[in-house]
Amino acid sequence: MFEIECLWECNDGLGESPLWSAEETSLYWSDHAGPSMELAGPRWPSIKRLNVVTKQRDVWRMPQQVGSFGFRATGGLIAGTNSGFCAVDLETGRIEQIVDPEGDRPHSRLNDGKIDRRGRYWCGSMDGRLKDKASYIYRFDPDFTCHKCAEDFSFVCSNGIAFAPDDTRMYFGDTTGCAVYVFDFDIDEGHIENRRLLLSLEDRKPGIIDGATVDTEGYYWFALNMGGKILRIDPQGRIDREIDMPIPSPTCVTFGGDNYETLYVTSQQSFVTPEQLARHPQPGSLFAIHGLGVQGLPEPKFGG
Repeated sequence: MFEIECLWECNDGLGESPLWSAEETSLYWSDHAGPSMELAGPRWPSIKRLNVVTKQRDVWRMPQQVGSFGFRATGGLIAGTNSGFCAVDLETGRIEQIVDPEGDRPHSRLNDGKIDRRGRYWCGSMDGRLKDKASYIYRFDPDFTCHKCAEDFSFVCSNGIAFAPDDTRMYFGDTTGCAVYVFDFDIDEGHIENRRLLLSLEDRKPGIIDGATVDTEGYYWFALNMGGKILRIDPQGRIDREIDMPIPSPTCVTFGGDNYETLYVTSQQSFVTPEQLARHPQPGSLFAIHGLGVQGLPEPKFGG
């Protein structure tokens, strides 16, 4: 029997990109929007950390939205932001822009992304107005070169990037298209092809596909934001498990903790109505799901 625990009522406007650090027994994640709803004070994006053993909480204010990030092998973070790919040093507070693949589009920003097991950062963009279907998937290599991938595939908002344990598949969530796709993935060449529909969620509206991960059995887990659920699907696209969350707005999932057996879940307040808030008073909190009987995988580090 699984158990859902609220770890921190942190009031994230838009919590995303949870990432487990085994060395620190800590979970990192970003809040794109800053505290929202009726809370007093200014709103500003941040990166947060919770040590699940000592309960130490840390918050670093960010000058712009961080859509996703990964640990670097050389230390610090690599991040997809409003101004493209950036290096982030939390100790000094320094953020260095490296390259912006869509710098000519004022409403574009980088959103969901993951590091593959060759140390490359795959990140999709999005239209901040959620209007134009003109966003793409990019591969950012350890030598700091950036490559547009699957150029025949565009969308409004990227989400749910994750890699199969055997490195033969890359999963992708088209948020406004209500679909999970899968690509054939060549890890040696860093190439994706043969995109095909894995699961349509048209019947789950207003729920939308958000952040995702995989487990050791090759099953894909993702947050159904505004649908109040975490879904697990098998490699054929069949729904294997549904977990009802105590909030309507889970945003992203990752495995961590002892043996990667805990599923951590971020959430958001930004699109929650006052009526929903009255019924579910913890949106924007960080949650842990224990006792699922499955195991996740460590996320690789960026090679540069």
